[in-house]
Amino acid sequence: MALSASDLPAMYSLLANSMSGDETVRRPAEEALSQSESRPGFCSCLMEVITSKDLVSHVDVRLMASVYFKNSINRHWKSRRNSWSMSNEEKSHLRQKLLSHLREENYKIAEMLAVLISKIARFDYPREWPDLFSVLAQQLHSADVLASHRIFLILFRTLKELSTKRLTADQRTFAEISSQFFDFSWHLWQTDVQTILHGFSTMAQSYGSNSAEQHHDELFLTCERWFLCLKIVRQLIISGFQSDAKSIQEIQPVKEVSPALLNAVQSFLPYYSSFQNRDPKFWEFVKKASVKLMKVLGAIQSRHPYSFGDKCALPVVVDFCLNKITDPEQALLPFEEFFIQCMVMVKSVLECKEYKPSLTGRVMDENGVTFEQRKNNASNTVSGIVSSLLPNERIVLLCNILVRRYFVLTASDLEEWYQNPESFHHEQDMIQWTEKLRPCAEALYMVLFENYSQLLGPIVVSILQEAMNNCPPSVTEITPALLLKDAAYAATAYVYYELSNYLNFRDWFNGALSLELSNDHPDRRIIHRKVAMILGHWVSEIKDDTKRAVYCALIKLLQDNDLAVKLAASRSLCLHVEDANFSEQSFLDLLPICWESCFKMIEEVQEFDSKVQVLNLISTLIAHVSEVIPYAQKLVQFFQKVWEESSGESLLQIQLLVALRNFVIALGYQSPICYSILLPILQKGIDINSPDALNLLEDSMALWETTLSYAPMMVPQLLSCFPYMVEIIERSFDHLQVAVSIMESYIILDGGEFLNIHASSVAKILDLIVGNVNDKGLLSILPVIDILVQCFPVEVPPLISSCLQKLVIICLSGGDERDPSKTAVKVSSAAILARILVMNTSYLAQLTSDSSLSVLLQQAGVPIEDNVLLCLVDIWLDKVDHASPMQKKTFGLALSIILTLRMPQVVDKLDQILSTCTSVILGENKDSTEEESSGDMSSSRSHGEETPPSKELRKSQIKVSDPIYQMSLENSMRENLQTCSTLHGDAFNTAISRMHPSALAQVKQALKLP
Repeated sequence: MALSASDLPAMYSLLANSMSGDETVRRPAEEALSQSESRPGFCSCLMEVITSKDLVSHVDVRLMASVYFKNSINRHWKSRRNSWSMSNEEKSHLRQKLLSHLREENYKIAEMLAVLISKIARFDYPREWPDLFSVLAQQLHSADVLASHRIFLILFRTLKELSTKRLTADQRTFAEISSQFFDFSWHLWQTDVQTILHGFSTMAQSYGSNSAEQHHDELFLTCERWFLCLKIVRQLIISGFQSDAKSIQEIQPVKEVSPALLNAVQSFLPYYSSFQNRDPKFWEFVKKASVKLMKVLGAIQSRHPYSFGDKCALPVVVDFCLNKITDPEQALLPFEEFFIQCMVMVKSVLECKEYKPSLTGRVMDENGVTFEQRKNNASNTVSGIVSSLLPNERIVLLCNILVRRYFVLTASDLEEWYQNPESFHHEQDMIQWTEKLRPCAEALYMVLFENYSQLLGPIVVSILQEAMNNCPPSVTEITPALLLKDAAYAATAYVYYELSNYLNFRDWFNGALSLELSNDHPDRRIIHRKVAMILGHWVSEIKDDTKRAVYCALIKLLQDNDLAVKLAASRSLCLHVEDANFSEQSFLDLLPICWESCFKMIEEVQEFDSKVQVLNLISTLIAHVSEVIPYAQKLVQFFQKVWEESSGESLLQIQLLVALRNFVIALGYQSPICYSILLPILQKGIDINSPDALNLLEDSMALWETTLSYAPMMVPQLLSCFPYMVEIIERSFDHLQVAVSIMESYIILDGGEFLNIHASSVAKILDLIVGNVNDKGLLSILPVIDILVQCFPVEVPPLISSCLQKLVIICLSGGDERDPSKTAVKVSSAAILARILVMNTSYLAQLTSDSSLSVLLQQAGVPIEDNVLLCLVDIWLDKVDHASPMQKKTFGLALSIILTLRMPQVVDKLDQILSTCTSVILGENKDSTEEESSGDMSSSRSHGEETPPSKELRKSQIKVSDPIYQMSLENSMRENLQTCSTLHGDAFNTAISRMHPSALAQVKQALKLP
């Protein structure tokens, strides 16, 4: 039943109750609203609540109504099959109602109305709502400041929504909007910026008088409208035109807009200091506007690099940015966000691949030139402009300013470090480079150095030399010279890959860096931290004769009294241990101190990131050093403590699981000494019903796999883990590959005990997987089924009968002619069934004659004209060429058994069977020699070793003990051919006589018959 105006009071009550803190009131209201969503008129009622003049003061209820309206648009606006959707009449009514309520005074409601219109426009523009933009544009002509602001809010939201549509037709529609709407928006932006600047000028002159106060609110609303207009202009230029990097077409609006945006920035900046202490609201606007203008310029440069590269845009913008970076006004120094944007712009220009000169030079005659030649011409032109902007003197000046001014720690930095060393370390280490001034300066410096390394290499070395000369290692006070030294050290750390051509690390370390560590004064922590960082960055340049001294230095820094220094040292030490040229021999005697320092540090740190960093170092040490077992007990205690303290911190627990996995690998077959901590952690991680299952399962599965691979024997606790596998596979196949490996490990480690306890679980898992995964998944699970049948030929086939029936269907289904993966699946499935025939003949006869299999084959659409077993014979004959040597032998043995059946069809296939088995026998002689020798090696190695056999060695032993491996196809064929002759008599002789003489001769040769 449709909702109407009479339902408004009830709707209002439901919306109000849905925000109640009392769950007994809120829950029924939410359910009632949810049920009403699919009733006609629901959104119309919500619209009346939102726009009702009587409810103007009830902002919370109106906002809630707009939220339900938005959700209904997402669910019911677009017509969908099998679900209710809104009628066209109601949609039309809502569109008209929304456009008639543009002058909403409450900003939050106005913003939600803009969102509603944008969501509807995504579905309906231009087909169902072609006049949307024309109506809005018409309303603007007669609108006051408030109404025009709301209209621009709608325009911005709608254009932003439409710009995200990616279909070609949608992008073409947006381009049409841009061409029609740009001039109007740009003209209004220019008018508003003049109004704002005039208003700012008037305000600055009239401070102290009250005459202008009444105009401030209207001026601020104009400022907000202008800001929206700026975002609209950005959207139209960025999304309304194809990037000129792809089209090499000049985007005229870029050349018009960019200089005007820069002029606006230059005009706003003087008011930064004027408004700072006098008018906080307008001061915030000036900051917001200046930063946004720079961001828009950056976005335009990134989207349309060639058009922005014109002499009217690129030179003036980049020159402005460079001047602000190198020679800022004193009053602007606190305005870090602005300087960040200036640096971002310069960095973007230096990195821009379209501004790199072409190696082919410039093509002068552009008539008939190719696209690439036009692109090269454009690149060479802009490259020349960039070069003229950055002569050598300016590059050197910029480098000096970045290092000497922006790299230097400030008083607030030092205070923050003093108050919380951990927080300071992570902020410096992990912060996004565009968020803080120093990281941004460092990012710009690295790009600058990369572009001009030959020029700047000697400059940076000279800055370093000057800083070291002015601040010897004996200095203990925090002086400008010490802070410059810290900055110079940072500059050398960041560009080690290029600076190594100008600076010999061994001489630098022995002559300066190592001496820095001899002074333990607390204020030397600044230099100590930077030395730790340098040692990590320069790891690839450290030669063998210096490694030992560097390791000792890092261990010393790991024992520093300052946590920021310790954490920097732990990061660098981790890089050294992971390095391909890590010298374990030089590090071994430092291990005890290193372990103790790590254990102590994990006690000291408080922040999550610090714990993860220390744990990562411990995990890396375990993975890369051989001397782990002597410290195993302490590591077990450490893991126990960290796990207990990490409750609720799944990211830390993930790091711990990785460390435990490395620990198990390092312990090898002594891994049971850590089972007391490992197995309880493992059980929690693989329990999908635990709160952290979603985060921990992947790493817990990897730990489970590793634990089984290195287990010397099966223990009850490991056996008790397996039921979790059923729940994991029931939920999804995301971890199928690891799950298969785990099942294989259980079978190989102690298959008998495993099956005694978990036979039903194994059958359930195999039944879940086979028939429900793709070919890749099947190819991973089929070898496990093969090993199961091989090890337990009598017990397993009846247990997994449902799974085997699916394998029969796979074998007898077509569709693999041109699909190698399907062929591989069919071959592996056929080999398993052949193995069962060889090792448990009566069971396969029973399986293939079961009436339930016939029903399943019919349901699968597989036509069976013959006996199912004979159909399998055709598959073995057909697919033998695609099989591996062991699978070929299995097919051959199965075919030899077929010769003993009392079925007349066997004689019809005798020629094929003999030819196939002969080729297998003759081909086997080559492979068997190699396999037997490798098998002998495996056997002798296992007898000679005291340690338990590895997983791969166990698999090799199982392979060698495989009855099919040990059986002689030649003998089996000779005996069964005689049986076939006895069973079929004259028919057999007739079939033999029909064989080609050369084929018959080959059979006699293979079977050594007279």
